[in-house]
Amino acid sequence: MPNNMIKKQLNHRTIREFKDMEVPDEIYNTLLEVARRTATSIGMQQSSIIRVTDSDLKVKISKICNQEYVARAPILLIFIVDTYRNHQIALEQGIDSKNSSDMDRFFQGFTDAALSAQNIVNAAESMDLGAVYLGSVLNDVWKLCDLLELPQYTFPVIGLGIGYPNQDPQLKPRMDVKLRAFENHYEKMDNYMEKINDYDKQMQTYYDLRDDNKAMDKFSQQVVDRLTNVSIKRQDIVNAIVSQGFDLKLKE
Repeated sequence: MPNNMIKKQLNHRTIREFKDMEVPDEIYNTLLEVARRTATSIGMQQSSIIRVTDSDLKVKISKICNQEYVARAPILLIFIVDTYRNHQIALEQGIDSKNSSDMDRFFQGFTDAALSAQNIVNAAESMDLGAVYLGSVLNDVWKLCDLLELPQYTFPVIGLGIGYPNQDPQLKPRMDVKLRAFENHYEKMDNYMEKINDYDKQMQTYYDLRDDNKAMDKFSQQVVDRLTNVSIKRQDIVNAIVSQGFDLKLKE
């Protein structure tokens, strides 16, 4: 039988509206300790967390996200790739290595940041808090880097809002696991539309509280909408990575 942690994970819901209640420092410090103890690539701990407490800064970040509720999150965290710290540690020992900016280091830090965010969400939900992932912080990476005063060799990965839930949304449908989990090799399907037919129907009966209980489009239509309505700034994110000092080493 699933334990309480697994039950929480299987019942995960994105919470966008929080009660007007502060999260006690003791709980926040516990969340930070969970992040500190999270697995990290080759032990280099190349990610960091910035907590945003300034109300004006929260509003500015919410505008980047195009989601006004971000400004109301009791706890707002931004997870970042951070190879700057280890670069400085090496410099103080007389080593100025260009490897601090390579893609291996970047993706190690990116993975570390993502794992840290997920562990914090698991811990928060185990204490009856709610959370919302904010990939939307990448809508304007240049502006976010400026707002957070991010130095070279750092880069934002994802945001996270945490607080006590003030809504009880439905459990969002997910597609059949057979379409996402394979054995030994990637399995290509002959007809994906046929395979997701039931899932399309489930999504059409699912209501998202972000849109006044309006039923959502079927998943297949959402795929088309996402692919045909893109953010120009987000498409240029590779150049934002370069502007933060990382070397893509692209072959000409």
